[in-house]
Amino acid sequence: MNKYQSDMTPAPVENGQQSDSTSHDVANQLAAVQSQIKTAIDKRPPRYGAELVTLVAVSKRQPEVKIDAALAAGQRVFGENRVQEASQRWTTRRTAYSDLTLHLIGPLQTNKAAEAVALFDVIEVVDREKLARALAKEMARQNRYLPCYIQVNTGEEPQKSGILPDQLDAFTQFCKDELALPVIGLMCIPPVDEEAAMHFALLNTMAQRLNVAKLSMGMSGDYVEAIGFGATSVRVGSAIFGVRDN
Repeated sequence: MNKYQSDMTPAPVENGQQSDSTSHDVANQLAAVQSQIKTAIDKRPPRYGAELVTLVAVSKRQPEVKIDAALAAGQRVFGENRVQEASQRWTTRRTAYSDLTLHLIGPLQTNKAAEAVALFDVIEVVDREKLARALAKEMARQNRYLPCYIQVNTGEEPQKSGILPDQLDAFTQFCKDELALPVIGLMCIPPVDEEAAMHFALLNTMAQRLNVAKLSMGMSGDYVEAIGFGATSVRVGSAIFGVRDN
């Protein structure tokens, strides 16, 4: 063995140890989140129902090793913000994991509607008439009718996407009746400087009024609280994968 080989030999072992450590961390954090979800469901007031909660692991911009660790630990539902990134990450993995479910949880441009319908299984970001029309057209063209959530801007924040609360009823009727879009629920992202609980309660009230069954609300910092207000799916990233580097 020459000097170069001697210096370089330990590196793969170290990398392997780091990979094993990452996998172990992700598996443990995923199990902890699943446990908290179960506890939150058990404690949920009866008036908010007893429906199970889907854990959507938010994988946007996470390292590949952490995604594979979550898959190895049994997680099969993931959320992505961008169509192109999701396509690069999941197209090949779909071959290996036929039971994957991908949620689009970030803003969608209308010119990406065709790609989104082809790639994703759930669209959580229907937030304007132009997008709703584009999605309905693509679903009909591809004969692939995906469950949709209407994103509601419960805080009425000008910089944030989503239908305003006072426009929700008319928009929902438009999506369902005129476009035959498969709207199954509502989604919200509460303002960071307000109590999330009031927004979760508001979204639940809206869903009951509109007779839609699903509520996508709650992220890493408040998913337990969201479940208490009837969330049927929660979008959890850093609590599973750790804080992103970028």
